[in-house]
Amino acid sequence: MTKPLVALLSGAGISTDSGIPDYRGPNGLWRRDPEAEKLVTYEYYMGDPQIRRRSWQMRRENRTLQAEPNAAHRAVAGLERSGVPVRVITQNVDGLHQLAGMPTRKVLELHGSARSVVCTGCHARGPMADALARVEAGEEDPPCLECGGILKSATVMFGEPLDPVVLGEALAISKACQVFIAVGSSLQVQPAAGLAGIAADHGARLIIVNAEPTPYDERADEVIRDPIGTALPKVLRDIGG
Repeated sequence: MTKPLVALLSGAGISTDSGIPDYRGPNGLWRRDPEAEKLVTYEYYMGDPQIRRRSWQMRRENRTLQAEPNAAHRAVAGLERSGVPVRVITQNVDGLHQLAGMPTRKVLELHGSARSVVCTGCHARGPMADALARVEAGEEDPPCLECGGILKSATVMFGEPLDPVVLGEALAISKACQVFIAVGSSLQVQPAAGLAGIAADHGARLIIVNAEPTPYDERADEVIRDPIGTALPKVLRDIGG
């Protein structure tokens, strides 16, 4: 019997147990500090050196690079290791799915990665840790070492388009999968949220694991409100079993 292709769309809620706060929740960063949104808005970042300096300081203080995968990330990687075909589509930039053991080629990062930097001029890439070491050493706005251009986190900032290749792959997986699990996502940010509807339209069993209601709950075959750290491993055990 062939095993079903499982697509997992993960949002900020899967990483809160790893100590990474969500952005839009009741205590989310954008609600607490509207000014913080400017630090990750492309137009402001490119046009204002002061914003860039503040942005680098925010990255220095950010806990994302120190975070460790939690039980939910490990359960996803465990399902993949068991022989079930799994593809992860993530709205997160923390790289925790890969750290938990998911092969990089099976993880689509819709919003890029906070673990790398990219030059806005020549598009050279490098590790975020190296750029942060330069900030620690006194460079307030470290330029690209290749061309001197403006460096930014390799994440998709507000005002930047998603990578069309990554989005195209995510669409193809959503149409092809037999099971689509949306976990820790408010399913309010398009186009990622729409993938749940596309999967359901193409006959996938839709499972939503999220503390708050989402716009796709009534289309789901199953909605689970329990904490993700216990609920997701159980769902994946049932699928793998």
